[in-house]
Amino acid sequence: MSFQRWGYTVEGCWTSPNNLEQRSGVYIIWCGNDKPSNVLDVGESSDVLNRVLNHERAECWKRNCIGSIWYSAIYTPNKQQSGRIAIEETIRKIENPPCGER
Repeated sequence: MSFQRWGYTVEGCWTSPNNLEQRSGVYIIWCGNDKPSNVLDVGESSDVLNRVLNHERAECWKRNCIGSIWYSAIYTPNKQQSGRIAIEETIRKIENPPCGER
């Protein structure tokens, strides 16, 4: 499942982080009941799956979410870290998530 948001193709919105892939990209952490609605956090990594599974801000996600935590990613195989950071900063500016900062 993919959808368009912020001018990018976002892959998935799963309640398990294990659906994310070991690929470079920008991860988006959401909160919602039946579907994701609020962005909790956004970040970038050369390995989205392992970054999310071992994230130091996971407690912040839990504290700021009444409902389910959802996981999605914008995979960026043709971008270096600076390109991923630019995407992260765009989303942070629009969504103003409560966890993390750039």
